[in-house]
Amino acid sequence: MTRLQSRLGARFSNLSGRAALIPYVTAGDPLAGPTPALMQALVQAGADVIELGVPFSDPMADGPVIQQAGERAIAAGMSLAGVLDVVAEFRVHDTVTPVVLMGYANPIECMGTESFIQRAAQAGVDGVLVVDYTPEESATFADHLKAAGLDPIYLLAPTSTESRMRDVARLARGYVYYVSLKGVTGAGNLDTDDVARHLAVIRRQISIPIGVGFGIRDAESAAQLARHADAVVIGSKLIQVIQEASEQKGPLAAVQAAAQWLAGVRAAIEHVEKGQS
Repeated sequence: MTRLQSRLGARFSNLSGRAALIPYVTAGDPLAGPTPALMQALVQAGADVIELGVPFSDPMADGPVIQQAGERAIAAGMSLAGVLDVVAEFRVHDTVTPVVLMGYANPIECMGTESFIQRAAQAGVDGVLVVDYTPEESATFADHLKAAGLDPIYLLAPTSTESRMRDVARLARGYVYYVSLKGVTGAGNLDTDDVARHLAVIRRQISIPIGVGFGIRDAESAAQLARHADAVVIGSKLIQVIQEASEQKGPLAAVQAAAQWLAGVRAAIEHVEKGQS
């Protein structure tokens, strides 16, 4: 039986006009064991939703920072089954914060899509973003996710046509992830005005929340985007913070450093209302 309102829907409904803060971390980086504790620390620091990356050997959308995080996680033994175990362990302590898995089709198809959906629902996953599942090719997968109470999440880019936006609108639930830059994660410089123009076009086709990511490097850029986006997604910079702290002081210090950094971002967007100049 599907939930009447997903955790994602409930979370976005209760934001009181501000943008959601969505950190992305790679499951198993720097080690598998600390990942549930890292997720808990990010929630305590102000995360509204956790995007949990499923490490994959051949990512197409990830820049060097996230690629390296995936390589470290795979070397440490992380797998899709391990990611689902991480979510289940997180759910022992937190039954409220939405968790979205972000990854690629190959691990899911190796597990079997039906098995994956069943196990993800049992673990407590709320949404699934598969980078290489386009809306034209994944309607059945999206329907099966919805039937299990999971939200299918899709990407849009600066190059997306209005026809593609309508395709996404028919399938997507929870939120849509707008890629603010042409290129891979962590690349380029963010143009907030350009993002705002594209969001205005997207909102003519899509009624669910729109998160923006791929170019947010600090609290200032997060606050700028929070004036326009329904959610701010931060990945590469946060993973850099985790990596540096882990190399210098170890995995437990990395958890603390990540939480401290994210708390600064949350403070910056806390009182920024959408549409504010």
